[in-house]
Amino acid sequence: MPFELDHTMIRVLDEERSLAFYGVLGFDERRRARVGGDTATVIFLGLPGDGARLELTLNDGRTEPYGHGEAYGHIALTTPDLDAELARLAEHGIEPEKPPYASRPGGSRICFVRDPDGYRIELIERRAG
Repeated sequence: MPFELDHTMIRVLDEERSLAFYGVLGFDERRRARVGGDTATVIFLGLPGDGARLELTLNDGRTEPYGHGEAYGHIALTTPDLDAELARLAEHGIEPEKPPYASRPGGSRICFVRDPDGYRIELIERRAG
């Protein structure tokens, strides 16, 4: 295969709030760097057993929320037990937009949560087998 997905980048305003949120989802910090002629910090996060697939970018001096535009959709994560994960997330104040539902008859159950900057995260239940 000529290409492989390396990472996805989103711009965030509050480093601590964002790291706490993604930490609850299971991400850990893999590395960080100053970029853009030393005008921004990038923090790469990864899930256990995978590479640094999510880049959080903090632009120096930015205080106004970023517009997500019409093209942004969501980041998707899978779990074998959606109910257990939602109960765990609720302990951290993270609630789904609406209760889990099947995206199509017989399909996987899904729901969406939002990160501190309003980015949607799709949670997909993928049971073994």
